[in-house]
Amino acid sequence: MWWFLKSFLDPKKNPLAAMHMKSVSKRLRRYGLRYDDLYDPLYDLDVKEALNRLPREVVDARNQRLKRALDLSLKHQYLPEHLQKMQTPFRSYLQDMLALVSSGMVVKKERAEREALGALPLYQRTIP
Repeated sequence: MWWFLKSFLDPKKNPLAAMHMKSVSKRLRRYGLRYDDLYDPLYDLDVKEALNRLPREVVDARNQRLKRALDLSLKHQYLPEHLQKMQTPFRSYLQDMLALVSSGMVVKKERAEREALGALPLYQRTIP
């Protein structure tokens, strides 16, 4: 069952998944965004923690892309065609850190260390 689901979602094996990926890529290129820019740190605390652990330059570039996309959207415009061709919407910068944070290995060790030292936890998980 897992093999079928994995092959169904793989754009290399399924033409519908490839069409969807191409459509998402086209929309992201129009505004100069990457797929990882769509994650909301206010909704998911793991994303917030992963962004806090990334280098400052990466976070600044993300914020610039989001500001540019918002500006273009409000003006009802797209990036110029030559800039759209330069965009790389599926180059990931957040997935590795998000996997590390979501697995909880590093975060659990840090939380245990904080508790041993008597410090307050960084954040409490709440269901919105």
